[in-house]
Amino acid sequence: MTIVPRHYEDLETLHESTLPPRAYYLPASTAITPGPRARECSDRVHLLNGQWAFTYHPSIHDVTEPFWGRDVPLDGMDRVPVPSTWQHQGYDRHQYTNVRYPIPFDPPFVPQDNPCGIYLRDIEYAPDPDAPQTYLVLEGVDSCFYVWLNGQYVGYSQVSHATSEFDITEVIEPGTNRLAILVLKWCDGTYLEDQDKFRTSGIFRDVYLLSRPRSALFDYVTTTALAPDAAAVTVRGSFRGGFTPTALRLHDAEGELVAESSLAPAEHDSGHTHGAVLRVPDPHPWTPEDPYLYTLTISTEHEVITDRVGLREVDVVDAVLRLNGRPLTLRGVNRHDSDPVTGPVVDLEHMERDLALMKRHNINAVRSSHYPNDPRFYQLCDEYGFVVMSEADNESHGTQSRFLADPSWDNQVEHWNEPIADNPDWTEATLDRVRSCVIRERNRPCIISWSAGNECGYGRTFETALAWMKRTDPTRVTHYESAYYRDSKRSYDYSNIDLYSRMYPSLEEIRDYLDSDPDKPFILVEYCHAMGNGPGDLEDYWEIILADEHACGGFVWEWCDHTVLAGRDETGREIHLYGGDHGEAVHDGNFCVDGLVAPDRTPHAGLLELKNVQRPARVVDYDQERGLVTLRNDLDFTDLDQYARLSYEIRCDGTVVESGPLELPGPVPPHSIVTLRCAPAVPDAGRCHLLITSRLRRQVPLLEPGHELGFDEIPLANADPRHRAVAKALGPVAEALEAGADVAARPNGAVGYSDTAGAVGAGSAADAADAGSAVGAGSAADAADAVRDGCETTLTGGDLTVVVDTRSGLPRSLRVGDRELLDRPMELNIWRAPTDNDRHIRRQWERAGYDRAGAQAYSTRIIRRRGAVAVHAEMSVSATALQPALRVRAVWTVTESGELAVNLRARKSEGFPCLPRFGLRLFLPSSMHQVAYYGLGPGESYIDKHRSCHHDEFRTTVAELHEGCIRPQENGSRADCDYVALTEGADDALELTAVGLRPFSFNVSAYTQEELTETAHDAELSPCGSTVLCLDGAMAGIGSASCGPELRPDYRVDEDALGLDLVLLPLISSPIPNSAHNEVN
Repeated sequence: MTIVPRHYEDLETLHESTLPPRAYYLPASTAITPGPRARECSDRVHLLNGQWAFTYHPSIHDVTEPFWGRDVPLDGMDRVPVPSTWQHQGYDRHQYTNVRYPIPFDPPFVPQDNPCGIYLRDIEYAPDPDAPQTYLVLEGVDSCFYVWLNGQYVGYSQVSHATSEFDITEVIEPGTNRLAILVLKWCDGTYLEDQDKFRTSGIFRDVYLLSRPRSALFDYVTTTALAPDAAAVTVRGSFRGGFTPTALRLHDAEGELVAESSLAPAEHDSGHTHGAVLRVPDPHPWTPEDPYLYTLTISTEHEVITDRVGLREVDVVDAVLRLNGRPLTLRGVNRHDSDPVTGPVVDLEHMERDLALMKRHNINAVRSSHYPNDPRFYQLCDEYGFVVMSEADNESHGTQSRFLADPSWDNQVEHWNEPIADNPDWTEATLDRVRSCVIRERNRPCIISWSAGNECGYGRTFETALAWMKRTDPTRVTHYESAYYRDSKRSYDYSNIDLYSRMYPSLEEIRDYLDSDPDKPFILVEYCHAMGNGPGDLEDYWEIILADEHACGGFVWEWCDHTVLAGRDETGREIHLYGGDHGEAVHDGNFCVDGLVAPDRTPHAGLLELKNVQRPARVVDYDQERGLVTLRNDLDFTDLDQYARLSYEIRCDGTVVESGPLELPGPVPPHSIVTLRCAPAVPDAGRCHLLITSRLRRQVPLLEPGHELGFDEIPLANADPRHRAVAKALGPVAEALEAGADVAARPNGAVGYSDTAGAVGAGSAADAADAGSAVGAGSAADAADAVRDGCETTLTGGDLTVVVDTRSGLPRSLRVGDRELLDRPMELNIWRAPTDNDRHIRRQWERAGYDRAGAQAYSTRIIRRRGAVAVHAEMSVSATALQPALRVRAVWTVTESGELAVNLRARKSEGFPCLPRFGLRLFLPSSMHQVAYYGLGPGESYIDKHRSCHHDEFRTTVAELHEGCIRPQENGSRADCDYVALTEGADDALELTAVGLRPFSFNVSAYTQEELTETAHDAELSPCGSTVLCLDGAMAGIGSASCGPELRPDYRVDEDALGLDLVLLPLISSPIPNSAHNEVN
């Protein structure tokens, strides 16, 4: 027996004594400025946020005495802020799950020991004779709650992210009143709130009292229709306490009155009793690129409601999603309410910060995953220009993962909908959540689509809910991705779903749908999973989206990393916790750390990539010979000439040699192309690129003129496209480097150990041919020499000494004069710390032993050439108990002037999976922390993740090159590089420069791959004591396979032949000019 009726596991009692759902608005006695700040301005709103008395109980059965009486003392009780969650106040514990339910799966029943919290507060009330009715409003309570006022029971409600409203007029008294609320952690609604999130409990959104007249407008709906020269705003309303005369006035953004009318009796299928139509001449439509808002003032005798109205129409024509008659492209993200300190409790400033950051990165759409947001968030989207897919608080994902004798995916899908989605017992609960979502926010112009929920499977509950949704609001499009998952028992009705939606499909699946003469627009409701060091395939998806209007865009998963901030370590680093860090048995690890921004909203590299992939002006062709560049305007509603200014730069080896504006010839309508004259002089030598940048021409919401919108980089042809400083540095060693590459590339001979330290004649005939003229005493080549001593071969030339371990075939020492550069022997490097997107292929990598593989040499031989001496090694890479994964030929050549040329050629053994990478790893002194390079930057870059980068010379540090992830993993690669130089950054400093015969990638870090692999949290990382330099001839792409398709074949390291050709220049002063000029911040 519990102290309250068990409504919390009774599907027949979802609410008790609540008012019907209604549109969100805040009344006042006079007109106030509408929008997200209205609740602080209205004299009819009494906010109850603040400190409340609180007690936590691990079980509802622990609550045995009535606590709701006005005489219950508050002394001795804890105090917690409202809004908040009790887990973030130190009660209970955190738990993160993605799919599995956090309780036993036995719907609608929940555990007997159901944790609960008691909230008590005394409130002062002064009656207003013009507004004597008093309503109690709670905008968000997880998961269900009971309410008492002055010892009298008021009611019960659930649906965590819905507004609950109670009429307390007959209970509240002048003076001091005692409000008591009992919140339970679990209820039958928990089975419909199985979203990918931390499980939190409590009153997490605002609580307030509303004072209303006896007769008042209770609910209203505004809809808009556009014509070429006019618009109509239809207002429908219903009253509580009887009809009261209601005047309507519509003002434009400049404050001019454009229309007025009064509500009159009218019949509406929706149940509204009154209506009116406001005619707007010369309308200014609302779009995300121009979010123009009118102000609607609704006046009755003792009350005024003000609201914003955006004139827009949403429809689908010929399987194209349109806004105001034009194709609409959703450049969106999925967004949870999430803060590392307060969890789901986010204030207005937090919402504004999110939206401002989105706007700066070319994002124009938000999916409220997977529940309705705070009402003020939608008002901000109205003002700032975001289109929204608003989703009902409805996810029963855990029904998919229940125990089945046949656990195959196909069988899971076959039975997914049985417990809830296709169970008529759950129809009203599902419909209730859809109603609360739609009715509250249907006056918001930003919302263009309703989503019935997420990942529940499909069945009659959703057929009913979607039919209601379409019937109630035909002015928006409907969505439900999980309709894709249904059983084979019967046919299902999809007629009330307007969008064909998929999560994480392959590119081939998208193309197949678009080529099938589709009858619905295609939307990527979740794609490019941004977990960890991802995503890596954004450009591939957007090439398809931009090529076909039937693809209306999508929403990247997801906006932010979700963690719990647990303070700082002794060095000041923040400690972020995820699933499994709180002692919970059921959890999904760091799957919640999957955002484009960190918990504190620091952008990850993936957000920078997304920004430039979604740039509004895109170069589609450049004819260098004719000097013509063709651009496309990818905006949906705005002429490019009115939105952006264009400029160009010619960069040669990182230096700007020419720049200027690119003037558009006139209007460039949305989705059209324009060809401009752009014929700058290109230097005859050097690595040259044309950089075309677009910047905002005028002020728009959240952005200032001059804001960079995006860029295109185009490689330019010339007589000698090599970096000039690199070509100069390679000059003295080019012959040795090319000769070594030739030797390394020859087919491997017999596999067996042999070593010849003597004359060239002891080697193969081919090796003898490499020697040029005979080398003997007094030869000019004596300046470069080789000495074999046991298992070591020492090569010398100039000030350089290289010691090659003949057991591994790799250098173990690299000295300039008496200065040693290697803290540890050099390694052949095929492992990277798995990214979250490597989570599936990682199992194959580890099975193949890539994480523990080492090199051994079968044979080494000395090769002497004029002015150089080399060691040629036949090698393999393998792990204990496994056959070799790679066969490798290496040539290490030391020149008489003191350079080390490196030539590697490798073949992967048959049957082994693709490699994480292929290259070398060097452990340099930790004092070598200054870095300069020419390549893609300033951020990290991979073969499938580099659109936010351009070629330049960059100067940075080892610490700045580390792209932190909360769960450590591979990061910070710089691709398409001509050189990288590391130095101690002091006088007479030791320097090492790697120069590529062809472009290469590098990582440099204070941490080893092994530590990044094994460490669970970034705050636990400790520098290894060396600067770890990885030089890669091949590096796998990033992809988005943490929750998506496997990495595309062209982004894998899976070639039959792999190679790396470098020159290492260990010097006291670098041969690369100290011209790197771009700091990496």
